[in-house]
Amino acid sequence: MVFAQKYLSKVSALARLALPVMLAQLGYIAVQVADTAMVGGYGGEDATPLAAVSFGTLISWIFFFFCIGLTIGLTPVIGELFVQNEKQKMSNYLQSSLLLYPLIGVLCMGLQIVSEPLLYHLDQPTEVVDMALPYYRLMAYGLPFVMLYGAIKQFLEGVGNTKSAMIVAVVTNVVNIVLNYLFIFGKCGFEPMGAYGAGLATLVSRILNPILLGAYFVGAKRYREYIVLFTRKVEYLRNSVKLIKLGLPISGQMVLEAVAFIFTGVMMGWFGTEAISANQIGNTYGNCTFMLVLSLGSATTICVSHAFGRRSIDEIADVVRSALTIATVWGLSVLVIFVALRNYMSLLFTQNEEVALLASQIVVLYAAFQVSDALQCILVGILRGLQQVRSIAVVAFIAYIVINIPVGYFVAFKLEMGAAGLIVGYIVGLTTAAILYGMQVRRYMRYLRKIS
Repeated sequence: MVFAQKYLSKVSALARLALPVMLAQLGYIAVQVADTAMVGGYGGEDATPLAAVSFGTLISWIFFFFCIGLTIGLTPVIGELFVQNEKQKMSNYLQSSLLLYPLIGVLCMGLQIVSEPLLYHLDQPTEVVDMALPYYRLMAYGLPFVMLYGAIKQFLEGVGNTKSAMIVAVVTNVVNIVLNYLFIFGKCGFEPMGAYGAGLATLVSRILNPILLGAYFVGAKRYREYIVLFTRKVEYLRNSVKLIKLGLPISGQMVLEAVAFIFTGVMMGWFGTEAISANQIGNTYGNCTFMLVLSLGSATTICVSHAFGRRSIDEIADVVRSALTIATVWGLSVLVIFVALRNYMSLLFTQNEEVALLASQIVVLYAAFQVSDALQCILVGILRGLQQVRSIAVVAFIAYIVINIPVGYFVAFKLEMGAAGLIVGYIVGLTTAAILYGMQVRRYMRYLRKIS
């Protein structure tokens, strides 16, 4: 009975933290679905606009996930200091992150813009690349704002506040969807912009994110005290080095996973425009489920970092068990839903029969890795909370680069399974990642019990 009560209390705590993040992620998902559906509707029988948004999004993910990963390193630092009531140190890290992260965002923006000519060397249909480039550049312009927003958001998550970012995300996502409609189709006096309009709407929402969340942070009395504690004596270099040491492996892990999806998307282009569009449909649904699991991973990081700050090994273990159970149940549920609705899930996005048929096959394969994807995401969240991130990029390299990409290529081209065969690489790669991350968590938990 006592065990059951402890277990349910941890599940409840995770749910309370994860729900606001999940609702925010649902907003992002709604925007992605709206982008895909509206651009697909704008193109009609022509798959090129949808393929352009898919290709531009895929390549820009490298820079986006690199930036997001760096900011996530702030959460476990703040979480540990928060339970120890080290407000001055928390303020120092916030002050450092507000300078460091936007600067990195500007550098990444420049790199993404400079990389534009490389898109023509990935063997994609030329008309797709031509249409994708303006969208791709707009994604680059948003990176400094993504980083500024990330600094404030991850600080708030470190102190256990996941609701404020949710509210801001919901507001800006509604703005994004409305602007999508206006810009893509040319309503209310605007010229029809197609794929470019989707990118412009996303840029506006990314600029609004830090403005609104920053206004809340400055206006809320309980957080204003951290700004009051800002000092000229803050050790920017020391704090920045720690944030980069924690954030860089997380960033590397996210980028390497993204690279596997990106390179698979590039190989999809070798099968033609219809394959790119079909994969975008499967990828949209896959991102929907992943973003929701990612919210649970963020909640897990917060709970683990707080327990780690209190040096409570039993509490950490309870969080680990609870989070992994939720992830498994979620993954199995999504698998059943995807398989049952596979023939209907493409109808929202395309009128092209060839794209719809291929998408139904791809969706089934996306369903097959849902449990592995959920588990690896939670396990990474646990490692982040424990500040044990040094080797997660190594695991990601093995799982996604050494295994995922070659397996997908072999099944698709050598075994001649075609475009759908590329998704088999995800199944093997994500399963490998889940196993290796699980071994790391188990090893470090044993170490903590040994020294406690």
